[in-house]
Amino acid sequence: MVTLSRKPNQRSRRQNPEGRMALGDHLREVRRRFVLALVGVAIGAGVGWFLYDPVFALAAEAIRNTDGGGVITDLNFTQSMAPFDLKVRVSFFLGVLASSPWWIYQLWAFVAPGLTRREKRTGLAFVAAAVPLFLGGAYLAWAVLPNALRLLTSATPDGVSNLIDAANYLTFVMQFMLIFGLAFLLPLLMVAITAVGVVRGSTWRKGWRWAIVGIFTFAAFATPSPDAISMVLMALPICGLYGVALLVCAQLDRRRDKRRAAEDAELAGSSEGSAGPGPAVA
Repeated sequence: MVTLSRKPNQRSRRQNPEGRMALGDHLREVRRRFVLALVGVAIGAGVGWFLYDPVFALAAEAIRNTDGGGVITDLNFTQSMAPFDLKVRVSFFLGVLASSPWWIYQLWAFVAPGLTRREKRTGLAFVAAAVPLFLGGAYLAWAVLPNALRLLTSATPDGVSNLIDAANYLTFVMQFMLIFGLAFLLPLLMVAITAVGVVRGSTWRKGWRWAIVGIFTFAAFATPSPDAISMVLMALPICGLYGVALLVCAQLDRRRDKRRAAEDAELAGSSEGSAGPGPAVA
């Protein structure tokens, strides 16, 4: 019976190599993948619930280390439900991060059947590059956070306690890390746009001066803290990644031009062959 169950599947794959599905099948597959992704996030959030205390302690230590000049800096809650609400939100945030490989896989498993082998390889390469880039940006944000907090709290007058709302503070930390992580994905987005043929790599190269200005402008508005240190520490790595992306885009241009030249030569050869010799003269 095992053999009988395999033959129809193999036959269906041969008859439907592109993985075409009816609308109802698509909707059922979307629902199934979405439910599986939610289950993974829920499990990750459960783990995040138990990791909340050490994560909160690390975040609180960063703000408490800014104490200086006799100024007391600490976290507090202003409402009775605030501690529980914050724990739920942070646990969910940690769950999304912890389960990211799982729900990314569910997204990939839904899209992959409709892709060619080459598109699958390209997609896997982009996913493999996106994960370390995002994590690298988030880690840089965490490393920059103490200096940013120190600068922000330095304006506290002498003898005044700086009691910060814990919910607002942890929201600021999560946004800070998220923005840094997404910013590190911008060069990857640039390569993706070039790979699909929307923009040539030479276009990015010609506008590199405006790109540098745009990167620093983006960093100035994107960083939640108004200090120049955070802006520079975000902009400089993105500039470096932009340079690497220029090299990758140039390589993509060369491959595309070479492939088009080969296709044109093949088309010209086939057209000459189809014309054939002229009619013989008696």
